[in-house]
Amino acid sequence: MDDLDQLWEEMLSQDAARIRRAWDNLTDDEARAVLAHLARMRDEEGWSPQQKVAAAAALAVLRDLSQ
Repeated sequence: MDDLDQLWEEMLSQDAARIRRAWDNLTDDEARAVLAHLARMRDEEGWSPQQKVAAAAALAVLRDLSQ
């Protein structure tokens, strides 16, 4: 995906369809980086509660895709 702001808007939208569409446009390397960043957002200090919730929601959608 070329537009980084658009990627994160989609990934943090809490909309499963938008998250899946954004995910499908990523390369393998980009996907690994996005997963790692979402996990940091969910787990580390310094992110707002809304960001943590959105990151956790995206990770849940992505986990469901892999099952």
